[in-house]
Amino acid sequence: MIKFNEIKVGDYVIAEYEGQKWEGQVTHLNGDEKQVCVETDVQEFYFEPEHLYPIPITDESLLALNFTREDLSDGSVKYKKGSFRILIPGKDDFSSLEMWYREDRRHHPDVHYIHQLQNNYLQMTKIHLTSEVMV
Repeated sequence: MIKFNEIKVGDYVIAEYEGQKWEGQVTHLNGDEKQVCVETDVQEFYFEPEHLYPIPITDESLLALNFTREDLSDGSVKYKKGSFRILIPGKDDFSSLEMWYREDRRHHPDVHYIHQLQNNYLQMTKIHLTSEVMV
């Protein structure tokens, strides 16, 4: 479950309905009823926060967001998108990460899921993180 106050329009989440789960993008927030509208490949539908789940940060999820991966000589891995960087201590070790954008550097932020990364990215760059390719 994701807390309602953590969700922003544009975030990627997993929505569940009657045992089926779909990845989708948040398109609207209904603050009065604490409902979240998520567009999936099936349809756009409102969900209660208890039926929304986070997408873990993994190599696959970062590559799906069009980050490029660079394996460094010390075993660490750097992911890059435009001027934004994420550094993890080792291959597939997302337990601790650093991120930076220009002068804003964050050491070991509490970021373990894609929506948390998107929210930090937005704070740092003033642009929402999507799967769009940066040129």
